[in-house]
Amino acid sequence: MLKNYFKTAFRNLQRNKVYSSINILGLSLGLACAMLIILYVKDEVSYDRFHKDFSQIYRIGMKRIKPDGSMDGQSGITGYFQGPRFTAGIPEIKSFLRLQGNQIDIKTGTEIRSQEIVYVDSNFFSVFSFPLVSGNPKTALREPHSLVISEEVARKQFGSGDALGKTMLVKDNDDKFSSYWVTGVAKKCPQNSSIKFDVLLPIKVSKEDEALNENWFNFFLNTFVVLEPGANPKLVEAKMKKLYEADAKETIKMVAEKYGDRSTTIYNLQPFTDMHLSKDYSADNGLKDASNPVYSYILSGIALFILLIACINFVNLTVALSLKRAKEIGIRKVAGGDRKQLILQFLGESFILCFLAFVFAIIFVQLILPVFNELSNKALAVSYLFDVKLIAGYIALFMITGLLAGFYPALVLSAYNPVQTLYGRLPLTGKNYLQKGLVILQFTLASFLIISTITIYSQFNYLTNEKLGYDDRNLVTVNSFAIRRSEAKLIKDELMKSPAIIDVASKNGGSWGTVAKVNGETQIGFAYETVDESYLPLLKIPVIRGRNFSKDFPSDSTHSVLVNEAFVRKAGWREPIGKELNFWYREGEKYTVIGVVKDYHYQSLT
Repeated sequence: MLKNYFKTAFRNLQRNKVYSSINILGLSLGLACAMLIILYVKDEVSYDRFHKDFSQIYRIGMKRIKPDGSMDGQSGITGYFQGPRFTAGIPEIKSFLRLQGNQIDIKTGTEIRSQEIVYVDSNFFSVFSFPLVSGNPKTALREPHSLVISEEVARKQFGSGDALGKTMLVKDNDDKFSSYWVTGVAKKCPQNSSIKFDVLLPIKVSKEDEALNENWFNFFLNTFVVLEPGANPKLVEAKMKKLYEADAKETIKMVAEKYGDRSTTIYNLQPFTDMHLSKDYSADNGLKDASNPVYSYILSGIALFILLIACINFVNLTVALSLKRAKEIGIRKVAGGDRKQLILQFLGESFILCFLAFVFAIIFVQLILPVFNELSNKALAVSYLFDVKLIAGYIALFMITGLLAGFYPALVLSAYNPVQTLYGRLPLTGKNYLQKGLVILQFTLASFLIISTITIYSQFNYLTNEKLGYDDRNLVTVNSFAIRRSEAKLIKDELMKSPAIIDVASKNGGSWGTVAKVNGETQIGFAYETVDESYLPLLKIPVIRGRNFSKDFPSDSTHSVLVNEAFVRKAGWREPIGKELNFWYREGEKYTVIGVVKDYHYQSLT
C-alpha cells in the first residue's frame, strides 16, 4: 500500500509539472530564508558559550543614581580596584580578570606599524578557554615583558618558523621601543567570541595606582569575576555594595565635597553570555561585535512570516488544483478507498514536496550565503546548520511544514462526495471561510513585508545620503598610536609636501569623556575631542559664534575650548563666549569657550 502511495504521488507530480515546480520553489525559498535567519540567530545567541565555565563568569557593571532616584548613567566599564578588592573581600568570588583594549606601535626593522592589542591580567587563559598552539597558558603572561600573539601575527612577524621565545619591539609608555618575548601563540579566536585578540600584553598597575583610593572613580577597562559554583549573584551584589561603601567611604565624601558629585554608585554582575546582546552594558573597550537582540527578534518574525506565506501558498495551490483530481478521488472512493487512505496519500505527497523543497533550500542557502555574510557582517558556514539541536529543529520544521501544508488540503479533498465528483457536480462556491481566510492572511503578510522592506530601504537611503554635518568626501584617516603634538606636526608637514594632499588635520583617536564644572557649580558630563586649528576647516564644520582655534593665540593649545549648540543648551548659557569650564581630570585648570559649532557628534572640542 505504501509503495502505491509513493507511485501515485510521483506520477501526480510529473503530470502537473508547473504546479509542482511552483510549490517546490515557493517552499524552498521560504525554507532557505528561514535557514539563513536560523544561522544568524544561532550565531547571535551562541556568543561566548564555548568557554568551559561560562556560566560562572560575570562582568562587573555599575549604575549611577542621582539623589532624586533618577538614573545618572550606567556602564560595563570599571577600573583597577573593583576586581582585586571585591575578590579579596567576598568569598564567593573565586578570581578576577581585567581587560582593556588599546593600540601600540610595533617596530619591525625600520618599519613601525600600529597594532590593536588587549591588556589582560596574567590568569587570562585560566579564566577563558582560548587554546594555545605553543606556550604554557598558566605562565605565558606572568612576566611584564611577555606577550601572546595569534597565529596570524606570528606568520606575519616571523614567517613559518616557531615564534615562541622570539622578541618583538614594542613602544612603551615612555615612548621607547623595548623588547618583548613571545611566550605563547594562540589559535584564532572563534567567530562567536566577544573577545578577539591578535596580541595580548599583561596589565601593569603601579604601586601608586594600587594605593590611590580615588581610583574607585576611574573607569577605563572591563573587569570579569569568576564565582564559586552555586554562588548566588544577587547575594554577591549585596556584598559588593557593602564592601564598596566601606572601602571607598572617604573617597566618596571627598568627591562629593570637591566636585559636587552626590550620585550613588551601585555595582552589579552581568552574566558573561549576556554581553553580546545587552542594551544596558554593551561589549566594548577591548570587546567585539556588540549587537542588539531586537535584530534577532525582527528576523525571527520575518522568518516565521515567510514560512507561513509559503505554506499558505502551498495550501491554496493544492486546493485550487483539487478540481483536476476530483474524478480520481471519486473512483478511489467507489473502488473501496476510505477517507483515511486518501488523507495519508495527500499527506504523503505533501511530505515528498517538502523533502524536495528542503533539498533545494540547502542548495539556495549555499549559493546565497556569501552575499548574506557580507550583508550581516558575519562569517557563517552551512556546516553551522548541522549540529544535533539544529538537526532536531529541522526535523521538527519538516514535520510541521509538511502537516501545515498538507493537512487541510487532505481533509478538503478526501471529503468530496464520490457521486458529485464523478458527475462533475462539485460546488464551486460556498462559505469556505478557512480558505478565504488563508488567502487574506497571505496577502496581509506579503503586504506587511513589502511595506516593511520599502520603509527599511527608505531609512537606509536616508542614513547613507543625509548630510552628516561635515564633508567626508576624499577624506582619508591615517592612524598612529600615542604620538606627541610635535610628532603630529612633523607627520602633517611631511604629508603636506605631497601635491595630492590639500590639507591635513590631527585629532585624538578613540572615544573620550569627562565631567566639567560650568558656571562654577553645575557639572556636565560630555564626550570630547582634541583637535588642531585645521580640523574644522578641513571637515567644513562651521563655527557659528566666536572663532576657531588659531596659531595667533598661543593659549588656544592649552586653555581654549569649542562647544556645540547642544552643550550650550545643556549649560543654560545665553552668551557662551568667554565662559569657563573646569575639567575634572585637570583640577584647577580652566578652559575658556572661544567658539560654538553646529550640533555635531561630539559635545566639545578642546
